[in-house]
Amino acid sequence: MLKPYLRHLKSSGDLKTAYEAVRAGFVALALEKNRRATPHIAEAQALSSAARKAKAPAELLKIADIQAGLLTAAGISDKAAGYLRESDKREAIDGLIKNFLEPAGVRFVEELVFRFLLIRGDTLGGSMRNIGGFMAQKKLTRALLAYLRLSGLRCHWLHKDTGNWVGLPTDNSDVELSLRGLSWLGTRGPRTLLYNINVPLVKNNIDLTLLNFSFDQLSPEIIRVPTCYIALGELKGGIDPAGADEHWKTARTALERIHRAFTRKKLKPNTFFIGAAIEAKMAAEIWEMLERGELENAANLTSDDHIASVASWLCNL
Repeated sequence: MLKPYLRHLKSSGDLKTAYEAVRAGFVALALEKNRRATPHIAEAQALSSAARKAKAPAELLKIADIQAGLLTAAGISDKAAGYLRESDKREAIDGLIKNFLEPAGVRFVEELVFRFLLIRGDTLGGSMRNIGGFMAQKKLTRALLAYLRLSGLRCHWLHKDTGNWVGLPTDNSDVELSLRGLSWLGTRGPRTLLYNINVPLVKNNIDLTLLNFSFDQLSPEIIRVPTCYIALGELKGGIDPAGADEHWKTARTALERIHRAFTRKKLKPNTFFIGAAIEAKMAAEIWEMLERGELENAANLTSDDHIASVASWLCNL
């Protein structure tokens, strides 16, 4: 029987990320960063428009609609604001006005907007640190949904914010933006794929976990049963070649931990790795693990053929 990885790989060279894919990945990241920055820019424009009603910095305190914006410009994040008393918030805004806006003179509105964007930019930078993983999950999810749809398999998806499982609608565009799991009934029985869950046996978070239960059978007790795991995988979406080795070391450690934990129970679920930035040395090491049977499958995230092949494999396990 043909090993699953041989359906899309002929050698370790097929795993290596091409320069063109790296370039396209950086462009995609830039576009996503701009998309996420749009609301912050719109807020800054609204803040500027409202603040221009004030003749002097102190008059900003009289404009009720911009108090949250003033707090942000003072360096207080939305999260931090939830822990502060009103007197503390007022003190922070007073400090902003006295130390930065009044010294700016007639350009105090520009100073206000610059400081607002500085803090919002820091918030954006924090969210962008996880953007590679988000985009990787999005791409794999779309491939899985495409395969399930073409195969005529009905499925449910888990909404990450509500925690509810709902049927996949006919128009499923953009569901991958809020999706944390998929469940379907295949030829081998019910299957549920969960993203980023803590596997008790491994005592660690695993990027991708395939279980042999349907979504309505899931429970904390089921998750603790070692025999319910069919496949576990690591998904690394960072495209920067400079961070490729570090991502692989993290993934390899997680995969080794999975192997040791299940071996103690005399079990061997399928393990797999999907990465966006795969250098030649990494590719050779992954290929050796595939040939030794330490990994059942591997793919380069930047290859549509690879991802389609892995999606088909997962849906038929």
